Amino acid sequence: MVEVTYYCPYCGAVTSVERDATLEDASVTREPLADREYAATTDDVEAADGIEFVCLGDVEGDAVSPDRNSPRQRATDRTGGPRPDREGCGRTFYLNYRQSPPPTVGPRQ
Repeated sequence: MVEVTYYCPYCGAVTSVERDATLEDASVTREPLADREYAATTDDVEAADGIEFVCLGDVEGDAVSPDRNSPRQRATDRTGGPRPDREGCGRTFYLNYRQSPPPTVGPRQ
């Protein structure tokens, strides 16, 4: 098992999960992909097609705000990248594992 970190595509807050090191990530998305089964971070994440995260940020961490004096600020906007100094926004996002063969993109025919 390894601890892997991801950042929320809405606010950039960083979160982590422990999982098998052999799993391959495909993408992090705001919406679930069709025909995928997602596990909660507290479930068997290796048995699913991906993980459903609720953005809580670094709930156990000791990250501080950039000025190191004021309390951590709540993230409310998309910052364009990881923000380990921010609390989570509470929104749901999805980690998708790589599949063989890859999922079909676009409308089904």
